[in-house]
Amino acid sequence: MNNLSDKLTSLWEKLKKIKHIQIYLALFVAFIVLAFYFVSLPKDEKQTSTNNNQNFETFSTSAEYICYLENKLESVLGGIKGAGSVDIVITLDKGFEYVYATEEEIKSLTNGGSVTTSKVILVDGKPVLEKELFPSIKGIVVVCKGAEDVTVRLNLLSAIQTVVDVDNSKIIILAGN
Repeated sequence: MNNLSDKLTSLWEKLKKIKHIQIYLALFVAFIVLAFYFVSLPKDEKQTSTNNNQNFETFSTSAEYICYLENKLESVLGGIKGAGSVDIVITLDKGFEYVYATEEEIKSLTNGGSVTTSKVILVDGKPVLEKELFPSIKGIVVVCKGAEDVTVRLNLLSAIQTVVDVDNSKIIILAGN
C-alpha cells in the first residue's frame, strides 16, 4: 500500500514539473471529444438527410402515412411529463392527391368559339407528376393515462397542433385507464 502511495506521489511531482500542463490537458480533452464526435457520425449521408428532413418522406399509401403520423405522435406525446402511455388514432378526409403536368390545346371553331382540351404530359409512357398533396386530417383521438390533469391535456393539445398543424376542434384527448 505504501509502495502505491509513493508511486502516485512521484507521478504527481513529475506532472507538476511539466510546464503548461493545463494546455496539454485541454488538448487531450478536446481530442477525446472530437474522437467521440466523429465515431458517432452516421456513415450514410443520404440516410441522414432523409431522417433530418421528415417533410419529404415518401408514402405509397394513405395507410402508411397514417401509421407514420400515429407513431410519430405517440413517441412525442409519450415523452410529455405526466402523459403516461399514449394511444392515437388518426382519420383522414381523403387520400393523396396527385397533380400531373398537362398541356392545353385550343381549337378555334368556325362559329367564333373555341374548344380547349388538355392532355397529361407523358415521359417514357409515364405521366409527369407536378405535385403531390398530402391528405388532410379529419380527426385525431388521443387516449392517455395522464389526460385527467388539465396541464397535461393542454401540453398534449399544443404538441399535436405543432407536429401536425391541425385545428384543435379536430382533436379529442381522453383519459385512459
